[in-house]
Amino acid sequence: MIIPQEFDAIRPYTPEELPAVFEELFADPEFLAVVQQVMGPQATPEVLRAQLAQCQTILDVQKTFFLPLMIDLLKRCSDGCHMDSSALPDKMVGYTFVSNHRDIVLDSALLSVLLIGNGFPTTVEIAIGDNLLIRPWIEKLVRVNKSFIVRRSVGIREMLAASSLMSRYMHFAIAEKHENIWIAQREGRAKDSNDRTQESVLKMMAMGGEGTPAERLAALRIVPLSISYEYDPCDYLKAQEFQQKRDNPDFRKSKADDLQNMQTGIFGRKGRIHYQAAPCINTWLDEVKDLPKGEFFAEVARRMDQAIHRGYRLYPGNYVAADMLKGEQTFADRYTEAEAATFRQYLEGQLAKVQLPAPDMPFLREQILTMYANPVFNQLAALG
Repeated sequence: MIIPQEFDAIRPYTPEELPAVFEELFADPEFLAVVQQVMGPQATPEVLRAQLAQCQTILDVQKTFFLPLMIDLLKRCSDGCHMDSSALPDKMVGYTFVSNHRDIVLDSALLSVLLIGNGFPTTVEIAIGDNLLIRPWIEKLVRVNKSFIVRRSVGIREMLAASSLMSRYMHFAIAEKHENIWIAQREGRAKDSNDRTQESVLKMMAMGGEGTPAERLAALRIVPLSISYEYDPCDYLKAQEFQQKRDNPDFRKSKADDLQNMQTGIFGRKGRIHYQAAPCINTWLDEVKDLPKGEFFAEVARRMDQAIHRGYRLYPGNYVAADMLKGEQTFADRYTEAEAATFRQYLEGQLAKVQLPAPDMPFLREQILTMYANPVFNQLAALG
């Protein structure tokens, strides 16, 4: 396949490029240290080279290295991970999965594992912001793992061109490469779990392709995807960031903060995990295609939000948090006293991890409760 040269700086690597990239990775002491920390000291460059020699495609590399690592991680850090993809009967076409965003790394990584486990022929290409590529080896590794780069660290003038390029690449990946794609419904995580699709994301996706905005979105076969973690290991870090921004409006996370969020999200306890795929938006896109352009994107975003909110898998802790936040017993029939005690104990344990010079505990507690309660409130609104 001939891939247009304009995509070279953002696309995943091709199989032909992999040998040189792996040699660059093997020459990076920090990369090797991370690999051996994750895979064990037996994961030497010689052993890895021998395993890679058996891989003909990037999907082979994923099945040999990344997917087994994720499966092992789930065994250690979760109480099970499942996906309901019954709304997508045709698994042989490529889809663009647009989901709520909880974890920097795992949201997309687990989707790849689940797609293969659900009988899909391939994994997903992942949209990842360049702000997270805080080491040269990280950018190389994610491009090995079928990621394409979202250029965020550019000026306003360059942003339009970068968005247009990414949109053209997404259309190329779906139409020509027959890949799946994952992209978050908004830039960055919704740290309060009040998930809303940004119209700007939809407008970006409609920059590429041909025809009307509706036809361009239809070509991407967009699937609203709900991701539900019973526990978010980064909840206390998100609450901590809320206080830091409250106390200092100019606060910005450092690269070290991003790295801590990634490590905590990957290795922290997550409880049960569920992915729920809604029907492709092409099943209803014709109903809104004739709306004025501004109204069109707003209505598509609204309907996608409704699908994502309906698809949440809610756990006892979500209902406990909603009642604690409101000081009510509205959802008391959704959990036992033992489950309520378990969540309260979990909450206090997470708050104890906060590292601030002057932690505002009532504020931090409210932020964490809000994170777990918002999916309850949003699902009720979507169903009602």
